[in-house]
Amino acid sequence: MTQHLAAPAAPTTETRTDWWRDAVIYQVYPRSFADGNGDGMGDLEGIRSRLPYLRDLGVDAVWLSPFYASPQADAGYDVADYRAIDPMFGSLLDADAVIRDAHELGLRIIVDLVPNHSSDRHDWFRRALSEGPGSPLRERYHFRPGKGVDGELPPNDWESIFGGPAWTRVPDGEWYLHLFAPEQPDFNWEHPAVQDEFRSILRFWLDMGVDGFRVDVAHGLVKQAGLPDIGRHDQLKLLGNDTMPFFDQDGVHEIYRSWRRVLEEYAGNELGPGGPSSEGRRRETGGRILVAEAWTPTVERAAQYVRPDEMHQAFNFQYLGTSWDAAELREVIDVSLAAMDPVGAPATWVLSNHDVTRHATRLANPPGLGTQLRTPGDRKLGLRRARAATLLMLALPGSAYLYQGEELGLPDVTDLPDEVRQDPSFLRAEGQDGFRDGCRVPIPWTTEGSSYGFGTGGSWLPQPEGWGELSVQAQTGDPGSTLELYRSALAVRRAEPGLGAGGAVEWLDAPDGVLAFAREGFVCTVNTTAETVRIPAPGRVLLGSEEAEVSDGTVHLPADTTVWWAV
Repeated sequence: MTQHLAAPAAPTTETRTDWWRDAVIYQVYPRSFADGNGDGMGDLEGIRSRLPYLRDLGVDAVWLSPFYASPQADAGYDVADYRAIDPMFGSLLDADAVIRDAHELGLRIIVDLVPNHSSDRHDWFRRALSEGPGSPLRERYHFRPGKGVDGELPPNDWESIFGGPAWTRVPDGEWYLHLFAPEQPDFNWEHPAVQDEFRSILRFWLDMGVDGFRVDVAHGLVKQAGLPDIGRHDQLKLLGNDTMPFFDQDGVHEIYRSWRRVLEEYAGNELGPGGPSSEGRRRETGGRILVAEAWTPTVERAAQYVRPDEMHQAFNFQYLGTSWDAAELREVIDVSLAAMDPVGAPATWVLSNHDVTRHATRLANPPGLGTQLRTPGDRKLGLRRARAATLLMLALPGSAYLYQGEELGLPDVTDLPDEVRQDPSFLRAEGQDGFRDGCRVPIPWTTEGSSYGFGTGGSWLPQPEGWGELSVQAQTGDPGSTLELYRSALAVRRAEPGLGAGGAVEWLDAPDGVLAFAREGFVCTVNTTAETVRIPAPGRVLLGSEEAEVSDGTVHLPADTTVWWAV
């Protein structure tokens, strides 16, 4: 049985402009969260209906993956209109309702922004194609003549992240750059019209009331001058996050300084009472934020995106990719905290998202297999480690990101038939593995039904048989369930003054394979080994991912278990 503290604390009544420093932010992948109209595809109406669930879970903010008008060549990350909602998700009125309802419930809304590229159906790109070479609109993208006698070769040797050349030739003979799918042409961020347009897009959504933006491919906007060749050997390093001529160029930082100035024109949103302990108060909590999805060679390089006049947070992908190993975890925690301290930014922690194998599956497999797996591994072991990893993550100083369904302990669906997969990189050679669909299967809400409560019909990706056993309905009220563990963990995190924001941990002596660290009035112990370990009990148990026996001042810390202590 999970040990837990059930009583949540009342939210602070103080005005806060830095709520993001210790926020727990929940990622909603709109296609797969909740279907409000029964067509098998998640939508804004479905999200709106489930906001009370997120409030009760105990998160502070909701990050919505793209819902913009899009031909869906890359699940909405190919945007045709940044100021419109795709009909499959609803309308601007639906988006307004989600934002308003979230604020009434005490939740903030962060929306995805995709500035590196548009859809090839974007009005600018369609006009650039129809007007031909010399069109001023072609200057807003990267159009180039080809190499070779007749221009039949791409302008350089860059390869798409999804595999194959990063260039596509159009009928008039010119080529355009796309670091991802051909349907996603890259913007030319040296052009002032592109910069003006995105500042306008920011204001559009800020006027709608959003609390911030998660910036997709934040490291990719600026390309090295001249678009030089890379060389085959160096290009193979790309997915290892080495700096490349089209990633992590210094010029991106001035873009984000200009965006920060836009956000600072806006006051914070007024939030409603939130949970039942807030006594009906309303409070202005301020702080619109920018969050960078920046794949960089080092954590130190990522810290440059969160200097005081740039973004507020950057995803910590180095932490996400760390093995379930005490020494490795301690090293990445130390490096992360040390890198963020000089720029005054909080560290962020994340274990799963829409692009990687869920950690309940990833941790079930041997280390070194990467973040995309094709094997389910040991399901029981994976869940046990995932629960322990979550408590470790939530005990660290800074902000944490949760991905929808991880609070249910959902595994990746590794056996989807090829014919139902929709990841655009799945059928493209030499790119990403293309198995991201496994973490995008719609989540189960009820024990029964055609889509386990996802909607009244089916689901756009098939859910596994027996998915209802992992549903919200099945786990609610079960003290040993993963859902109740998350609810308890977020309640304790809010109640304990030593958790949340902060810049350091105090490491304590511990046996090999065990992590132990202290924060104000709090200790976290983590056993990453396959054996029970005996250590002195640091205090009173607050919460455990598994039951830990305490007697005569000693705790028997089970294998793959994290325990929180009040001291």
